[in-house]
Amino acid sequence: MPPVPSNEHSPRIILCHQTHHDRTGTPISLLPLLTEPSSQISVTHIIVAAIHLNSAPGDITLNNDPPSSPQNDTLWSEVAILQDCGISVLGMLGGAAKGTFTRLDCHDEGQFEARYTPLRDMLRKFRFDGIDLDVEEEMSLNGVIRLVDRLKADFGEGFMVTMAPVATALQGKRHLSGFDYEALEVLRGKSIDWYNVQFYNNWGSLADYGEIVGRGWSPEKIVAGVLTHPRNGHGWVGTDYLGRSLRLLREVYPRLGGLMGWEYFNAITKEEGMGWQWAEWMKEAIVG
Repeated sequence: MPPVPSNEHSPRIILCHQTHHDRTGTPISLLPLLTEPSSQISVTHIIVAAIHLNSAPGDITLNNDPPSSPQNDTLWSEVAILQDCGISVLGMLGGAAKGTFTRLDCHDEGQFEARYTPLRDMLRKFRFDGIDLDVEEEMSLNGVIRLVDRLKADFGEGFMVTMAPVATALQGKRHLSGFDYEALEVLRGKSIDWYNVQFYNNWGSLADYGEIVGRGWSPEKIVAGVLTHPRNGHGWVGTDYLGRSLRLLREVYPRLGGLMGWEYFNAITKEEGMGWQWAEWMKEAIVG
Protein backbone atom coordinates (compact mmCIF):
# COMPACT_ATOMS: atom_id res chain seq x y z
CA MET A 1 0.00 0.00 0.00
CA PRO A 2 1.24 3.57 -0.67
CA PRO A 3 2.60 5.78 2.11
CA VAL A 4 -0.17 7.23 4.27
CA PRO A 5 -0.23 11.07 4.16
CA SER A 6 0.39 12.72 7.52
CA ASN A 7 0.65 16.23 8.88
CA GLU A 8 3.57 15.12 11.04
CA HIS A 9 7.10 15.47 9.70
CA SER A 10 8.32 12.26 8.08
CA PRO A 11 11.90 12.01 6.81
CA ARG A 12 12.26 11.28 3.10
CA ILE A 13 13.66 7.91 2.01
CA ILE A 14 15.16 8.44 -1.44
CA LEU A 15 16.91 6.05 -3.81
CA CYS A 16 18.82 7.09 -6.93
CA HIS A 17 18.39 4.93 -9.99
CA GLN A 18 21.14 5.35 -12.57
CA THR A 19 22.03 1.78 -13.52
CA HIS A 20 18.93 0.75 -15.44
CA HIS A 21 20.14 -2.55 -16.96
CA ASP A 22 22.28 -5.45 -15.81
CA ARG A 23 25.30 -6.72 -17.74
CA THR A 24 23.09 -8.77 -20.06
CA GLY A 25 20.98 -5.74 -20.96
CA THR A 26 17.99 -6.87 -18.90
CA PRO A 27 16.14 -3.95 -17.27
CA ILE A 28 16.61 -3.65 -13.50
CA SER A 29 13.08 -3.48 -12.18
CA LEU A 30 11.89 -0.89 -9.67
CA LEU A 31 8.74 -2.86 -8.90
CA PRO A 32 10.25 -4.77 -5.93
CA LEU A 33 10.02 -1.45 -4.09
CA LEU A 34 6.26 -2.01 -4.24
CA THR A 35 5.93 -5.78 -4.05
CA GLU A 36 8.60 -6.89 -1.57
CA PRO A 37 8.23 -4.72 1.57
CA SER A 38 6.71 -6.54 4.52
CA SER A 39 4.28 -3.74 5.32
CA GLN A 40 4.14 -0.16 4.01
CA ILE A 41 6.22 0.99 1.07
CA SER A 42 9.39 2.48 2.52
CA VAL A 43 10.80 4.63 -0.27
CA THR A 44 9.21 8.06 -0.76
CA HIS A 45 11.13 9.32 -3.80
CA ILE A 46 13.11 7.89 -6.71
CA ILE A 47 15.68 10.00 -8.57
CA VAL A 48 16.21 8.77 -12.13
CA ALA A 49 19.73 9.57 -13.30
CA ALA A 50 21.41 10.98 -15.22
CA ILE A 51 20.07 13.50 -17.75
CA HIS A 52 22.70 15.25 -19.85
CA LEU A 53 22.49 18.20 -22.23
CA ASN A 54 25.06 17.54 -24.93
CA SER A 55 26.87 19.88 -27.31
CA ALA A 56 24.08 20.28 -29.88
CA PRO A 57 20.91 22.04 -28.67
CA GLY A 58 18.17 19.48 -28.15
CA ASP A 59 20.61 16.57 -27.89
CA ILE A 60 19.56 15.10 -24.54
CA THR A 61 20.56 11.73 -23.21
CA LEU A 62 19.61 9.65 -20.22
CA ASN A 63 23.02 8.24 -19.43
CA ASN A 64 24.21 7.26 -22.94
CA ASP A 65 20.96 7.08 -24.90
CA PRO A 66 18.01 9.32 -25.77
CA PRO A 67 15.28 9.16 -23.10
CA SER A 68 12.84 7.89 -25.75
CA SER A 69 15.09 4.96 -26.72
CA PRO A 70 13.17 1.63 -26.69
CA GLN A 71 15.56 0.29 -24.08
CA ASN A 72 14.03 2.76 -21.63
CA ASP A 73 10.45 1.59 -22.22
CA THR A 74 10.43 -0.62 -19.12
CA LEU A 75 11.84 2.20 -17.01
CA TRP A 76 9.10 4.64 -18.00
CA SER A 77 6.29 2.13 -17.57
CA GLU A 78 7.52 1.25 -14.09
CA VAL A 79 8.00 4.91 -13.18
CA ALA A 80 4.31 5.47 -13.94
CA ILE A 81 3.36 2.56 -11.69
CA LEU A 82 5.47 3.92 -8.82
CA GLN A 83 3.85 7.31 -9.21
CA ASP A 84 0.39 5.74 -9.13
CA CYS A 85 1.38 4.14 -5.81
CA GLY A 86 2.40 7.45 -4.25
CA ILE A 87 6.15 7.50 -4.90
CA SER A 88 7.43 10.76 -6.40
CA VAL A 89 9.93 10.49 -9.26
CA LEU A 90 12.49 13.18 -10.03
CA GLY A 91 15.01 13.38 -12.84
CA MET A 92 18.62 14.07 -11.96
CA LEU A 93 20.28 16.63 -14.23
CA GLY A 94 24.06 16.74 -14.54
CA GLY A 95 26.35 14.81 -12.24
CA ALA A 96 29.95 13.85 -12.83
CA ALA A 97 29.74 14.23 -16.64
CA LYS A 98 30.44 17.91 -17.20
CA GLY A 99 28.92 20.27 -19.75
CA THR A 100 25.20 20.41 -18.96
CA PHE A 101 25.31 23.38 -16.62
CA THR A 102 28.02 25.20 -18.57
CA ARG A 103 25.64 25.13 -21.54
CA LEU A 104 22.73 26.44 -19.45
CA ASP A 105 24.90 29.14 -17.85
CA CYS A 106 25.11 31.37 -20.92
CA HIS A 107 24.53 35.13 -21.14
CA ASP A 108 22.66 34.95 -24.43
CA GLU A 109 18.95 34.35 -23.75
CA GLY A 110 18.46 32.75 -27.14
CA GLN A 111 21.15 30.19 -26.42
CA PHE A 112 19.63 29.50 -23.02
CA GLU A 113 16.20 28.90 -24.56
CA ALA A 114 17.71 26.58 -27.17
CA ARG A 115 19.12 24.44 -24.34
CA TYR A 116 16.38 24.78 -21.75
CA THR A 117 13.24 24.34 -23.87
CA PRO A 118 14.03 20.74 -25.00
CA LEU A 119 14.82 19.88 -21.37
CA ARG A 120 11.47 21.30 -20.25
CA ASP A 121 9.66 19.35 -22.95
CA MET A 122 11.43 16.11 -21.98
CA LEU A 123 10.50 16.55 -18.32
CA ARG A 124 6.89 17.04 -19.36
CA LYS A 125 6.85 14.10 -21.77
CA PHE A 126 8.00 11.64 -19.13
CA ARG A 127 5.89 13.25 -16.41
CA PHE A 128 8.56 13.85 -13.82
CA ASP A 129 7.41 15.15 -10.45
CA GLY A 130 10.56 17.22 -10.05
CA ILE A 131 14.22 17.66 -10.89
CA ASP A 132 17.41 17.21 -8.90
CA LEU A 133 20.14 19.64 -9.99
CA ASP A 134 23.51 17.95 -9.46
CA VAL A 135 25.90 20.76 -10.35
CA GLU A 136 29.40 19.28 -10.38
CA GLU A 137 30.98 21.98 -12.54
CA GLU A 138 31.41 25.74 -12.38
CA MET A 139 28.13 27.67 -12.65
CA SER A 140 27.29 31.25 -11.77
CA LEU A 141 24.80 32.19 -9.07
CA ASN A 142 22.76 34.15 -11.63
CA GLY A 143 22.76 31.12 -13.92
CA VAL A 144 21.37 28.70 -11.34
CA ILE A 145 18.78 31.27 -10.21
CA ARG A 146 17.58 31.71 -13.80
CA LEU A 147 17.25 27.94 -14.16
CA VAL A 148 15.34 27.53 -10.87
CA ASP A 149 13.05 30.44 -11.72
CA ARG A 150 12.19 29.02 -15.13
CA LEU A 151 11.49 25.56 -13.74
CA LYS A 152 9.10 26.96 -11.15
CA ALA A 153 7.46 29.28 -13.69
CA ASP A 154 6.94 26.48 -16.23
CA PHE A 155 5.93 23.65 -13.89
CA GLY A 156 4.38 25.40 -10.91
CA GLU A 157 5.06 25.34 -7.21
CA GLY A 158 4.11 21.67 -6.91
CA PHE A 159 7.06 20.65 -9.10
CA MET A 160 9.97 19.72 -6.83
CA VAL A 161 13.35 21.36 -7.38
CA THR A 162 16.16 19.87 -5.32
CA MET A 163 19.93 20.16 -5.42
CA ALA A 164 22.78 17.74 -4.73
CA PRO A 165 25.75 19.64 -3.30
CA VAL A 166 28.73 17.93 -1.74
CA ALA A 167 28.80 18.40 2.04
CA THR A 168 31.56 21.00 2.02
CA ALA A 169 29.38 23.32 -0.11
CA LEU A 170 27.11 23.89 2.88
CA GLN A 171 30.04 24.50 5.22
CA GLY A 172 31.59 27.43 3.38
CA LYS A 173 34.44 25.29 2.05
CA ARG A 174 35.76 24.28 -1.36
CA HIS A 175 33.22 22.42 -3.48
CA LEU A 176 32.25 21.61 -7.08
CA SER A 177 29.48 23.98 -8.13
CA GLY A 178 31.12 27.39 -8.32
CA PHE A 179 28.28 29.43 -6.78
CA ASP A 180 27.56 30.10 -3.10
CA TYR A 181 24.81 27.81 -1.79
CA GLU A 182 24.19 30.01 1.23
CA ALA A 183 23.54 32.96 -1.07
CA LEU A 184 21.28 30.78 -3.21
CA GLU A 185 19.27 29.72 -0.14
CA VAL A 186 18.84 33.35 0.91
CA LEU A 187 17.71 34.41 -2.56
CA ARG A 188 15.71 31.37 -3.71
CA GLY A 189 15.30 29.10 -0.70
CA LYS A 190 11.52 29.09 -1.07
CA SER A 191 11.92 27.59 -4.55
CA ILE A 192 14.29 24.78 -3.50
CA ASP A 193 12.51 21.93 -1.76
CA TRP A 194 15.57 20.32 -0.18
CA TYR A 195 19.25 19.48 -0.63
CA ASN A 196 20.46 15.91 -1.28
CA VAL A 197 23.83 16.45 0.37
CA GLN A 198 26.66 14.12 -0.70
CA PHE A 199 28.34 12.91 2.50
CA TYR A 200 30.80 10.67 0.63
CA ASN A 201 33.66 10.60 -1.92
CA ASN A 202 35.95 12.55 0.45
CA TRP A 203 33.52 15.49 0.64
CA GLY A 204 32.39 14.71 4.18
CA SER A 205 30.59 12.22 6.39
CA LEU A 206 27.47 12.22 8.55
CA ALA A 207 29.66 13.61 11.33
CA ASP A 208 29.48 16.91 9.42
CA TYR A 209 25.68 17.14 9.61
CA GLY A 210 25.82 19.11 12.87
CA GLU A 211 28.26 21.64 11.45
CA ILE A 212 25.95 22.27 8.51
CA VAL A 213 22.96 22.83 10.80
CA GLY A 214 25.15 25.01 13.01
CA ARG A 215 25.68 27.35 10.07
CA GLY A 216 21.94 28.02 9.95
CA TRP A 217 20.66 25.36 7.55
CA SER A 218 17.27 23.90 8.42
CA PRO A 219 17.57 20.16 9.20
CA GLU A 220 14.28 19.60 7.38
CA LYS A 221 15.94 20.65 4.11
CA ILE A 222 19.13 18.61 4.60
CA VAL A 223 18.79 15.07 3.25
CA ALA A 224 21.80 12.91 4.08
CA GLY A 225 23.22 11.37 0.91
CA VAL A 226 25.09 8.09 1.45
CA LEU A 227 26.42 5.18 -0.58
CA THR A 228 24.48 1.93 -0.71
CA HIS A 229 27.46 -0.24 -1.73
CA PRO A 230 31.26 0.04 -1.35
CA ARG A 231 31.68 -0.10 -5.13
CA ASN A 232 29.60 3.06 -5.59
CA GLY A 233 32.29 5.42 -4.30
CA HIS A 234 34.48 6.22 -1.33
CA GLY A 235 33.04 6.43 2.16
CA TRP A 236 30.52 3.56 2.28
CA VAL A 237 29.53 2.43 5.77
CA GLY A 238 27.68 -0.76 6.67
CA THR A 239 23.96 -0.74 7.31
CA ASP A 240 24.29 -1.48 11.04
CA TYR A 241 26.63 1.44 11.65
CA LEU A 242 24.62 3.68 9.33
CA GLY A 243 21.43 2.78 11.16
CA ARG A 244 22.92 3.71 14.53
CA SER A 245 24.18 7.01 13.12
CA LEU A 246 20.77 7.85 11.70
CA ARG A 247 19.01 7.11 14.97
CA LEU A 248 21.39 9.44 16.77
CA LEU A 249 20.87 12.17 14.18
CA ARG A 250 17.12 11.85 14.48
CA GLU A 251 17.34 12.17 18.28
CA VAL A 252 19.32 15.41 17.93
CA TYR A 253 17.39 16.70 14.90
CA PRO A 254 13.78 15.42 15.07
CA ARG A 255 13.01 17.16 11.76
CA LEU A 256 15.89 15.53 9.92
CA GLY A 257 15.31 15.89 6.18
CA GLY A 258 15.79 12.24 5.34
CA LEU A 259 18.19 9.88 3.62
CA MET A 260 19.27 9.47 -0.01
CA GLY A 261 21.02 6.31 -1.22
CA TRP A 262 23.32 6.13 -4.24
CA GLU A 263 22.20 3.87 -5.78
CA TYR A 264 19.30 1.42 -6.09
CA PHE A 265 20.49 -1.47 -8.26
CA ASN A 266 23.20 -2.87 -5.97
CA ALA A 267 22.08 -1.59 -2.56
CA ILE A 268 23.44 -4.05 -0.05
CA THR A 269 21.89 -5.30 3.18
CA LYS A 270 22.47 -8.98 3.91
CA GLU A 271 23.04 -9.48 0.21
CA GLU A 272 23.50 -7.30 -2.87
CA GLY A 273 20.72 -5.96 -5.06
CA MET A 274 17.95 -5.60 -2.49
CA GLY A 275 17.18 -1.90 -2.77
CA TRP A 276 13.70 -2.39 -1.37
CA GLN A 277 15.15 -3.96 1.81
CA TRP A 278 17.77 -1.20 2.12
CA ALA A 279 14.97 1.36 2.05
CA GLU A 280 12.99 -0.65 4.60
CA TRP A 281 15.93 -0.92 6.98
CA MET A 282 16.78 2.75 6.65
CA LYS A 283 13.19 3.78 7.25
CA GLU A 284 13.17 1.70 10.42
CA ALA A 285 16.36 3.44 11.57
CA ILE A 286 15.35 6.96 10.71
CA VAL A 287 11.62 6.86 11.36
CA GLY A 288 11.25 3.95 13.78
